[in-house]
Amino acid sequence: MAFEAKTISCCDCGSNFIFSVEDQEFFQTKGFSNAPKRCPACRSARKTERTGVSNYTSSYNTRQMFPATCSDCGKATQVPFEPRNGKPVYCSDCYRKVSANR
Repeated sequence: MAFEAKTISCCDCGSNFIFSVEDQEFFQTKGFSNAPKRCPACRSARKTERTGVSNYTSSYNTRQMFPATCSDCGKATQVPFEPRNGKPVYCSDCYRKVSANR
């Protein structure tokens, strides 16, 4: 099925937005049969209202971080868990090296 970009008026704010060919293909792969009624900004705002979180990244960024010293290179770093004595803690660069060798 060939798609064409469509201009749609948002039911919330009234602004026009483009329902692109790529978006239409995405909707088809997800099994959505209806075109969106809201512009991307209003869809995002509505999703935030419903879930209380704007996206995964924002909740991830608020995660408590703990100071640590990398067991491999000695660099000061922060990790998303409380380090325990006797357990090695790595900075992100050293962790990639160590985990690649496993």
